[in-house]
Amino acid sequence: MSHAPFAIQNPSFMTTTTIWKGGEAFTSSYRQGQIEIDGHNGFSPKALLLSGLAGCAGIDVVMILEKMRVPFSHLEMEVATEQTDELPKVFKDITITFRIKTEEMNSNKVQKAVELSLEKYCGVAAMLQKNSAISYKIHILPE
Repeated sequence: MSHAPFAIQNPSFMTTTTIWKGGEAFTSSYRQGQIEIDGHNGFSPKALLLSGLAGCAGIDVVMILEKMRVPFSHLEMEVATEQTDELPKVFKDITITFRIKTEEMNSNKVQKAVELSLEKYCGVAAMLQKNSAISYKIHILPE
């Protein structure tokens, strides 16, 4: 079933195509990009969720800091969680550690950018927060 006509009329509509390659391996396509998903040898679906959270928050933080005219040269996010023991295994609390190279005097602006992302702009965070509390840490690294 193709959703192409609907997608043209509704720019907020998203669709991906995922093809099984054998075993637990898949290739998933979106727009012009592809990613490999593999339950044993690559990104698992849950790891992709954590990476999606980091990417979503990272895009927001970069855009907000650029609007604030805050110079930085490196941004790294580590997302950590534990899974429940019972099936389906879902995430417990999630912690995002932001490591950014900027001047210490910019720390309040970095914190504001992270808070805006996680509380207002990042749709991935909004979806994951329905099940898991998301907290953050910020480490300002010297330039």
